[in-house]
Amino acid sequence: MPDKSADLVLGQGRIYTMNRRQPWASHVAVKGGRIVAVGDAASVAPFTGKNTRSVDLKGTMLMPGVVDVHAHLMMGGQAELFELRYASTSSFETIVEKVREKAASTKPGSWIIGGQWGSDLHAKLNSLEALARLDDAAQGRPVMLRDDSYHNRWVNSEAMRLAGITRETPDPDKGSIGRDPATGAPTGLMIESASGLVESVIANSGYYTQEMDRAAMAQSISTLNSYGVTAFLDAAAMQPILAALKGLDDRGELTAWSVSAMPAVEPSFMFGIAGDELIALKEQYRSAHAKPDFVKVFLDGVPGAKTAAFHEPYVADPILGCCFRGSTIVTVPDLIRWVGKCEKLGLAVKIHCAGDAAVTQALDAIDVVRSFNGPTRLIHHIAHASYIAPADIARFAELGVAADLSPFLWYPTSFLEGHKQAMGVERALRFWPNKQLLAAGALLAGGSDWPVMPNPDPWNGIEGLVTRQNPSGEFAGEALWPEEAIDVATALEIFTINSARAIGLGETIGSIEVGKSADFIELDRNVLDIPADEIADIKVMTTWFEGRVVYERS
Repeated sequence: MPDKSADLVLGQGRIYTMNRRQPWASHVAVKGGRIVAVGDAASVAPFTGKNTRSVDLKGTMLMPGVVDVHAHLMMGGQAELFELRYASTSSFETIVEKVREKAASTKPGSWIIGGQWGSDLHAKLNSLEALARLDDAAQGRPVMLRDDSYHNRWVNSEAMRLAGITRETPDPDKGSIGRDPATGAPTGLMIESASGLVESVIANSGYYTQEMDRAAMAQSISTLNSYGVTAFLDAAAMQPILAALKGLDDRGELTAWSVSAMPAVEPSFMFGIAGDELIALKEQYRSAHAKPDFVKVFLDGVPGAKTAAFHEPYVADPILGCCFRGSTIVTVPDLIRWVGKCEKLGLAVKIHCAGDAAVTQALDAIDVVRSFNGPTRLIHHIAHASYIAPADIARFAELGVAADLSPFLWYPTSFLEGHKQAMGVERALRFWPNKQLLAAGALLAGGSDWPVMPNPDPWNGIEGLVTRQNPSGEFAGEALWPEEAIDVATALEIFTINSARAIGLGETIGSIEVGKSADFIELDRNVLDIPADEIADIKVMTTWFEGRVVYERS
């Protein structure tokens, strides 16, 4: 008779399962990385043998691991290990001083790379005066600083020299170079695809080595585990990222479920094969926990730089005029072809849509494909479901499209201040209609968009969903569209079982149920029993992945 003894039993806890048929339990048993029993002490007793390891939770809260549906692993690890970091609320003066301090410890000729400057600084940085200040601080070293959307860059004169950027350099397709209105000289502000002019120089210089890439990926996984994340979707996985994830898994070092979205077109900030050529290789990078099951389409840019596509025009300015609405990068027919092709290959599509017109076009394209292909089990994502025309809200549920809520910007931020400048205050405040999406029956999934968010701490995002106020205390007394706040239990579902379903792993992870992966997190307090404005202070004490401890707070 086979031994049914569990490897591990966790007991005497407040176990919040995310299973609506059995919301709470006190004990859970694990064998071979899977859950074999959930309930009270009697439920796990038949599975408790002499070799079973028992853990007394002592009344603490246990819940499923968090699922982050939108992160950029390589960039997150690189930012933590190798780059200059400062808050997106930092002033111009602070940023310049940070660069000066970094230059003092950086070898001459070496790059200074960092971020993230706030979207509200666009106008300030787009001047020769600002460029001169950056040049002075850098003392001859090339500098590239990313913004809080990671779509735009601010670089100095030495960086532009290395990239061959002069006043004669034309704007690249789908991007622009900031220029002095009087002389036409470049100011160092690089919008959208212009960022790639400098990023490509860094990539080709060998600045990032294979050793750095491996270290960055390992650091990323460790960081995610420390916040209780046990599954994620890498939202723009080029070949080195796919290879790194499979390599980690082959060595038994991938301590989270990994789903990847392969770019349909080479992004402006990442380099290598993309589209059909990359998709053709996907099975080479599949393993037990690494699943290249999505394709990423960038449909527009970001509101703060006026590169997102909207139905209504931006605030008039001298360069773009009175009626500029932004534009999409991919046509609707091409998007229809991509969605249709991906469905034939069994791949879901994650579509970046920052403006409401982009959301409409994405839904239109999916609607056309549905009319030809009929229903599908695949769940396509609209990322980031933030500005949505009212008539489009119901279409998410009608078309089975997930609203990828990322990053954690559903409260007042410097990011939002940049939107106010670009769009006007009234329109900018109609940001993240989360409660309306829920009421319409849409599947909402939680993502950080790390390192756009400086860290992938889901508790910051969960508090913001519930309060619509900035958990850091900045913008005190302000709330962003507070009518769209949701309750704690729903926010927890968004970051667990909903996100698991959205990335195609709902039968494997996202709740504590028999047969599912034993991915748990122990919290230092019961999130359902504390004031909402304390949720961001929650600390993960222990993270289990497939029944083994992968993080423990010291």
